Amino acid sequence: MTQFFAETFWLVPCYPLMGILLALLWSPGMIQRTGPRPAGYVNLLTTFLALGHGILAFAAVWQQPPQYVEISWLHVAGLDLTIPLEISVLTVSATMLVTGMNFLAQVYAIGYLEMDWGWARFFAFLSLFEAGMCGLVLCNSLLFSYILLEMLTLGTYLLVGFWLNQSLVVTGARDAFLTKRVGDLFLLMGVLALYPLAGTWDFSELAQWAKTAQLQPTVAALLGLGLIAGPMGKCAQFPLHLWLDEAMEGPVPSTILRNSVVVATGAWVLIKLEPVLALSPTVLAAMIAIGAVTAIGGTLISIAQIDVKRSLSYTVSAYMGLIFIAVGTHHTEAALLLILTHALAQGLLIMSTGSIILNTITQDLTQLGGLWSRRPISGICYLVGAAGLIGMPPLGGFWALLKLADEVWATHRWIVAILLLVNALTAFSMIREFGLIFAGQPKQMTQRSPENFWLVTLPMMLLMGFTLHLPLILQSLSLLPSWASFNKSIFWLLLCSSLIGCIAGTVTYVGQRISKPIQLPWRQLQDFFAYDLYTPKLYRSSIVFSVDWASRIADWFDRFIIDGVVNLVGLASLFGGEALKYGNSGQGQFYLLTIALGSLALTIALSWSLISQLLLPQVNF
Repeated sequence: MTQFFAETFWLVPCYPLMGILLALLWSPGMIQRTGPRPAGYVNLLTTFLALGHGILAFAAVWQQPPQYVEISWLHVAGLDLTIPLEISVLTVSATMLVTGMNFLAQVYAIGYLEMDWGWARFFAFLSLFEAGMCGLVLCNSLLFSYILLEMLTLGTYLLVGFWLNQSLVVTGARDAFLTKRVGDLFLLMGVLALYPLAGTWDFSELAQWAKTAQLQPTVAALLGLGLIAGPMGKCAQFPLHLWLDEAMEGPVPSTILRNSVVVATGAWVLIKLEPVLALSPTVLAAMIAIGAVTAIGGTLISIAQIDVKRSLSYTVSAYMGLIFIAVGTHHTEAALLLILTHALAQGLLIMSTGSIILNTITQDLTQLGGLWSRRPISGICYLVGAAGLIGMPPLGGFWALLKLADEVWATHRWIVAILLLVNALTAFSMIREFGLIFAGQPKQMTQRSPENFWLVTLPMMLLMGFTLHLPLILQSLSLLPSWASFNKSIFWLLLCSSLIGCIAGTVTYVGQRISKPIQLPWRQLQDFFAYDLYTPKLYRSSIVFSVDWASRIADWFDRFIIDGVVNLVGLASLFGGEALKYGNSGQGQFYLLTIALGSLALTIALSWSLISQLLLPQVNF
């Protein structure tokens, strides 16, 4: 029976697509008596079926070689496009992660959006996310992966702009869409440039081609830079990182899915393309540099934020930066482990803070505080999510960071220093946010803030259980590396960095001896991080300024040059017509005279060369 589910696993993306179609029945103007709520239950059912299909198929694909399925899509003019799919333990596990996170997010959304009338739209958009990610995980083609990434970009735009009657929401959705389009444009160039060189878009065949490919260094560098531009935008890497902050204007249930697994879709494609990217040392160095700048900058910006969702969004960019570093150093297994641990921990953090936002009606950290006695479940879930994100043993984030640090220790020790710094800063940021929300005395917005009802609390507690038991699950599957193989020095360094960050955050924000808000002695430095490294100003002074003036010049050229020439021709025609109008007398002999004179002038013009030869004297030498 399990073999049947493995052989039909390529149908998993069809479950959420079916949910989208069924949700349309409860859109405005169709089924009105029941309201839009059944659309949520239908999509919850289809997601559960997809998750169940994955669980049943996992037993059949475990420790088995990958299976490949090809779906014919287009045959025209000698062009044969087929959709290659890979069914393996990796793709099935990734699909289970996507469907499991979406299932919990949908249960959470049923409680969070209880009074919202846009259920049909919202759950259809969540299913669009799920279908795109499941298809991307299974797809073994770069071309179709690009198409699915575009589908996810559309889903981001629709979900961020869900509350479309708010100006900030519309602006955030637009900015998120346009920022992603920058990276997608360069990725499309790389996808189209790769085919004439490799003759294929299949990831498996690209890996084989890359082993023997001989490309000029400039070609390999330009190709690789184009291919990493798309994942840069999807993973919110500097300087394409601002869209994730803008995307926080969307509902919290969509943020759970976006910040946990959707941002990792770019990292997934990056891992698949690692053999091709390795053809250029310049590209690998660029990936490491981009990841390092984003990881360090993201954590520092996170510490300077006073908005709950903004603070968490920058930690997402920081950990995606660590994945860029892992791929740039050829450690794809560590990158996959980082994706898994980050997805569970980040999803739990967003659920716990979203539960706080729902009851207190604010996400400003300066207006929160004293919630530990009122919200113990949310507080415990937040602490577990924070511990699962940083290098705190024995949770998953510790093993992922330890694996990456151990693998780069021999060749790139300075990267280990970056990992330790990012880990300490992230620990400080997590404890800072915990202290501002749960520690101290209650404030006006937190005087009455009880735990939410079970539809919000239950998925949060289930995800906390998975986060706590993730190391045991990995160990039972023999996916955790042997303890004896690790460098013990790295273990103690990673643990000390976590403790330093946690202790510093506890003393500063959980304890009450230091007055808040905290102001740095250097106001300019604090503003530098609080305002996103002044990246928005950099955009306005460079890209926006250039596009604005280029548009003004093009507008002037069109108005006064192009339109001027057209208007001149029109005026000449108008005056010529007016002049001919006054030459019409209505007398036949006048018309005949005009025709005769015109014919004579035309004859003279055509015979002018012959006439000039007859009239000029002949000179002989």
